[in-house]
Amino acid sequence: MRIFRFMKRSLIRADIAEAIYRQVGLSRNESSDMVGTIIEQISQTLDAGEQVKITSFGSFLVRNKKERVGRNPKTGQEVPITPRRVLSFRPSHILRKKVNS
Repeated sequence: MRIFRFMKRSLIRADIAEAIYRQVGLSRNESSDMVGTIIEQISQTLDAGEQVKITSFGSFLVRNKKERVGRNPKTGQEVPITPRRVLSFRPSHILRKKVNS
């Protein structure tokens, strides 16, 4: 059984909370609080530089990128790119299979 209907728009936090409300039977407020708690826990873990693995879905990780020299494609001028942290997502093989089938 599908939890979410096919939508042409993005899946938003309220959609996830609504699905929990319908499938699990928690109140709408409890469902919304649960989604908020999960998102906050994921955010805190990533902010601490740790990896988040969700079985059958994928892994979120923070990578540190070093300073490097880039090039302005319009002018060809070299421009320094500052070091930064970037968020990466690696889908699980199960998710890849679902998306590609």
